[in-house]
Amino acid sequence: MNQSRLNRTAEKMARMGLDQLIVSAPSSVFYYTGLWVHPGERMLALVIGRDASAVLYANRLFALGGTSQVPLVEYDDTDDCVLALSQGLKGPALGIDKTWPSQFTLRLQAARPDLKMCVGSPAVDETRLVKDEAELTALRESSLRNDRTLSAVIPLLRPGMTEKEAAALYLAESEKNGSSGPSFEPLVCFGENCAEPHHASDATRARKGDMVILDVGLTWQDYCSDMTRTVCFGQPTDEMKRVFDLVLAANKAGREAVRPGARLCDVDRAARKVIEDGGYGPYFIHRLGHGIGLECHEFPDVSAASRAVEQVGMVHSVEPGIYLPGKFGVRIEDLVAVTPDGCETLNHAPRDLVQLCIQ
Repeated sequence: MNQSRLNRTAEKMARMGLDQLIVSAPSSVFYYTGLWVHPGERMLALVIGRDASAVLYANRLFALGGTSQVPLVEYDDTDDCVLALSQGLKGPALGIDKTWPSQFTLRLQAARPDLKMCVGSPAVDETRLVKDEAELTALRESSLRNDRTLSAVIPLLRPGMTEKEAAALYLAESEKNGSSGPSFEPLVCFGENCAEPHHASDATRARKGDMVILDVGLTWQDYCSDMTRTVCFGQPTDEMKRVFDLVLAANKAGREAVRPGARLCDVDRAARKVIEDGGYGPYFIHRLGHGIGLECHEFPDVSAASRAVEQVGMVHSVEPGIYLPGKFGVRIEDLVAVTPDGCETLNHAPRDLVQLCIQ
């Protein structure tokens, strides 16, 4: 049980006017309790009080009894779990986790019409936003292992190989580097598929002259990494070089804009302006980045719409890209941790345009 994290969340609950908060996301339950529970269709609820107390409601089949310092209320499949939860709730102001299934929310509303419910996730998101030193250490190591993994895989890529085969190479190499699994399914894109930012690796085969995007991440001690590099099979065209250089410059500008007090929308703007000034603004079609930690995509967005401000201990991606339909695409992504005087880039794998052997 991490009382410090509960205390910080309780402070944010008080500012939101919440008496209690239901936390259901497995990663957030782990964040507070140190217990990973994947409930499937069953109810999981960590109830946090404004006094920083906590009670965990979980099915008996998860065998949590005696394994946690957190007070535990267990139920069987034949029990009315929502009724048991409703009887333990105080009120009236209750925050509900944004991930809690509606089947439980609606039943709780019927059982306790006196409760005033709202989405309470900001109290959790803002607590998880700032990483402590142990989390930063894990994120650094996760990124270093991701660097080593991708650096070992890139020289193994060959024309005729499928995207799925390249993705499998990454997964096998990440396991050698101590990963407990991918932080997301590897996104390996060849040729025209690079113009789809989230193209799922398929049976497309690499050809001479193809651009190659490798967007990959692994987990280490529960913390995620995420990095993208773009390489080329053989000699790139002049346009490929021009687009690559713009994206590389945008990545650098975005990272240089990160410092305590900077608005995330301004960080996005710094990178996006480079691409717009280069004439490819309409082809940068997604946000600049996202938070990362126990999950690959966490609060906050690094986008034009975000008014969040950089804080020391925040970790997020900087991943500008240009995507030309029917032709190719380029993305270069790094993770950064906000420091008192700027930021620390967690990835150290080369960003230069590698020309792969086509023999």
